[in-house]
Amino acid sequence: MLRRHPVKGFTPEALKSAQLKAHAHFPCDRMYAVEDGPSGFNPNNPGHVSKQKFTVLAKIPEVAKARTKYDEDTGVLIVEAAGAPPFIARLTEEAGRAAFASWLTRFLGDEIKGPLRVLPAPAGRRFMDHPQGYVSIINLASVRDLEDKTERTIDPMRFRANVYVEGWPAWIEMDMAGREIQLGAARVKGVKPIVRCSATCVDPSTGDYDMDLPTYLFTHYNHMHCGLYVSVEEGGAVKVGDGVTAR
Repeated sequence: MLRRHPVKGFTPEALKSAQLKAHAHFPCDRMYAVEDGPSGFNPNNPGHVSKQKFTVLAKIPEVAKARTKYDEDTGVLIVEAAGAPPFIARLTEEAGRAAFASWLTRFLGDEIKGPLRVLPAPAGRRFMDHPQGYVSIINLASVRDLEDKTERTIDPMRFRANVYVEGWPAWIEMDMAGREIQLGAARVKGVKPIVRCSATCVDPSTGDYDMDLPTYLFTHYNHMHCGLYVSVEEGGAVKVGDGVTAR
C-alpha cells in the first residue's frame, strides 16, 4: 500500500504508484499544515516545528472526522464532515487557505487554541515529524504481531506511513538504520525507527481516542517504535505490489 497525506494530520490518500526523487520527500506529502496559534514557523528560515503546534490527531482527535481529498494538478482541497457544509477551495491560493482555516475553525470549535492558519511548505521542505524523515515505512507483520500481543484489531492507517510492506519478518525494521533498501525502482536508506505518539491512539475512521498504542508497544516490546524513516538515495518509481528488499 502507498499513502500520501497532503495536509498534515488529515486524511491519507491511496496511490497506485509514486515517483520518488533523490533526497526529496514522498510526493504530495505533508505539503500543508494548519497552525493552531502562533507556531514560530518562519518560511524564510524554515526550521523544524513540533507537531503540537498544528491541528494533528495527537492534539485534536476530531481532525479525523474531516475527510479531505486533494487534487495535485489543480491545488483544490475538498472536505466533507458530518454536520458541516462541504468545503472546496484552492490551497495554492492565499484566499483558499484562509477559507479552509475559517471552515476548520467553525468545525473544531472549542478544541482549538487558534487562530488557525494554513501554512504551505516552502520549496524543498515538508511538515514532517522528523527533519530527515523523507519517507516512512510500516512493516505490516509488525502490526499483526502487536495485534496478537494485545488481542486488538489495529488499523495500519493509524501509523500514517507512506509505504506499507508485506513479506518482512516482524520487527526487522528495528535493525535497518543505515541499511540500503530497494523500494521498487528506487534505492533508499534507513534513517531511524519511528517513535509512536498519541496520534496512533485515534481511530482514523471515527476520530475516537480508543486505544493507547504507545503504552502497548512499551509493555510488550520495551520500546515505543513502529515503522522506519528512510531517505531516498536514488530516485525511481514505486508501485503497489513492488518488492521491498533490504541489502
